[in-house]
Amino acid sequence: MADTQISAYVSDTTKELVERYVEAHGVKKGRLIEEALLHHLQALRELPADLIIPPRIVVEQKTFERVAALARRPRKPTKALRALMGGKKAR
Repeated sequence: MADTQISAYVSDTTKELVERYVEAHGVKKGRLIEEALLHHLQALRELPADLIIPPRIVVEQKTFERVAALARRPRKPTKALRALMGGKKAR
């Protein structure tokens, strides 16, 4: 199979993550990117669309502020949740 070069713009953050990974694992960038693309395309082909979780979720500023407020002050876990996390059946 002949190799073909493709070009894409990525964020500085993604570029840094790729560079750190290839440095740490001793793989070539091209190999990592090809494997990642093949893996992603296979998942898109074989999994139901509602099971694919996007790597980025875009929300409006108001929604983000609500989520951030909930994260800062999480609600007390319910009795059912505590039972579930403790491996017991809820009553």
